[in-house]
Amino acid sequence: MSIVSTKELLCSARKQGKGVGSFSVYDIDALIGAIKAAEDLNTPIIIQLAEPRFKTAPLHYVGAAMLGAAKNAKVDIAVHLDHGITFATLREALAMGFTSVMYDGSTLDFQENVKNTKQMIEFASPYKATTEAELGRVGKGEDGLVDYGVIYTEPQAAVKFVEETNVDALAIAIGNKHGNYKGEPNLQFDILQLIHSLLPEQFLVLHGGSGISDSDFQKCIRLGITKINIATATCNAITKAAKAYTSTANPLDFYHMHEKFSEAAYEIVKHHIRVFNMERIDD
Repeated sequence: MSIVSTKELLCSARKQGKGVGSFSVYDIDALIGAIKAAEDLNTPIIIQLAEPRFKTAPLHYVGAAMLGAAKNAKVDIAVHLDHGITFATLREALAMGFTSVMYDGSTLDFQENVKNTKQMIEFASPYKATTEAELGRVGKGEDGLVDYGVIYTEPQAAVKFVEETNVDALAIAIGNKHGNYKGEPNLQFDILQLIHSLLPEQFLVLHGGSGISDSDFQKCIRLGITKINIATATCNAITKAAKAYTSTANPLDFYHMHEKFSEAAYEIVKHHIRVFNMERIDD
C-alpha cells in the first residue's frame, strides 16, 4: 500500500456506504498514532495539515513527514492540505506531493470564493490532485482566533457553486463548528439532505467533527457526507495525556511520554475510523 489519490478513497467509501476520516496531524506523535490506527483496522484514511497551523507545524517539516509516512504505510493513505489560504501554499503542497488541497474562501463573498476556487483547481490539475472548497461558515476559523459564527450553506448556492467551479469536494455548514462545542452540536440534517438530493454525485465534507456524537456522524454519512475532518479531538486527547503523564510519572521519561501521546492519538483515530466504517459502537 502507499500514498493514493484522495478522490480514490472518497469513491471507494461511497460505494461501501462509509465515510472517510481526514485526521489532522500536527506533530509526529499524532502522525504515528493515526497511521497505526489505520493499519490495525486495515482502513485507508486521509491525513491532513492546515495552513493556519503552520506556525507550530510548518509545512516543510510536518508535510514531509506525512508524505514519508503515507508512502510507507501498510494501508492506502491520502495526504491533504486543509484550509489553504494562500496560492503560494497551495502550489507548495502540490509540488511536495499532497494528493488533495482545499482552498478556504468561506469568509469571502460568493463570487470571489468561486474565482479563487477555480484558480486552485487550475493549480491542482497538472498534479491530478483532488480539490476541496467550503461554502457557508463553520464557526471559528481553523486557527481558533476569530469566531465568524455559523452561516448555513444555502442549498441552491451550493448547486451554483459546484456548477461554476466543478470542485471535487464541498465542505458545507449545517451547524458543525471548528474547535470545541459549547453544549451539544445541533446539526441541521434537513439542509444536508436537500444539498445531497440536489447534488447526488458531489462529495460532501463535514468539518468541525470533534464533539459530534457517533450516531450523528453515521446519520450524516447516510445522508450524503463522505469525508469527515477530525482535529480538535486528537489535540485534546494528547493534551490530556500530557497532563496525566507529567502529573503522575516519576521519574519523567521523554521517550515514554511521547509513547503516551501517540497512544492517545491512536485511540481517537481508531474510534472514529470504526464509527465512519458504520460499525455499531457500544464501548
